[in-house]
Amino acid sequence: MVNKIMLNERVIHIDNYKEEINSGLHKIFIEFKVTSEEYHDIAVLLYEGTFDVKVPEQNLAFRGTIEQYSTSITNLYKEGEVGIYKLTLVEVRN
Repeated sequence: MVNKIMLNERVIHIDNYKEEINSGLHKIFIEFKVTSEEYHDIAVLLYEGTFDVKVPEQNLAFRGTIEQYSTSITNLYKEGEVGIYKLTLVEVRN
């Protein structure tokens, strides 16, 4: 089971992972928790939109972009809260 990925060298511990290949390009679906303390840094990272994606446990690395992104409606401005993020990343064709 995959427990972490890296987006631009930032390690993200994940709860769910699914991988597929479409038209020769990798696509991964991940779900992970974000605490109120991590919220700002994760938001700034995700606003970049395109990343160096690494999945060490699968020996997988590619340049990927966000295809789909959603969060729970948790108020992460409130201390001690935890939100659920769902992210789909698709490999960018060179």
